[in-house]
Amino acid sequence: MKELRIRVLAGVFVVAGVLSWAGARLWNSVGTLPSVPLAAPVVLALIAVILLATALSIRARLKAQRERVPGAKGVDPMMAARAVVFGQASALVAALVAGMYGGTGVFLLEYLDIPARRDQAVYAGLSVVAGIGVIAAAVFMERVCKLPEDEDDDHPGTATAA
Repeated sequence: MKELRIRVLAGVFVVAGVLSWAGARLWNSVGTLPSVPLAAPVVLALIAVILLATALSIRARLKAQRERVPGAKGVDPMMAARAVVFGQASALVAALVAGMYGGTGVFLLEYLDIPARRDQAVYAGLSVVAGIGVIAAAVFMERVCKLPEDEDDDHPGTATAA
């Protein structure tokens, strides 16, 4: 499984932001811009909390397993792999959604004197922050679940005597 690449996530964020900004300008010129829902930052923050709690749980279980604590519950490798895949998928979606709301928020900065638009800009900004939180939690999850390097891989030219 490949690691998350921050460059890819940043690229998705920027492209989604630019397209969203352009779309918001176009949509506003022909009608009313759809509102940014209050649920957007809430849902993203909830996903970030779930990812962080899962990563902390796995990290604690791995530490107990390494230290051979009696009665320690081990980590199922498939469960860890599923958690990493969930984290990676969440990070990609969060980059897309945060970029989308970021572009809309940048467009709304022109209309901060209108109370309804100001509220929408705040919701969009909170969505970007919560999306960054999802990405950070997903990267942390990936680091927690990463397998240690094999010692034989560090010295490819050495052979053991049999």
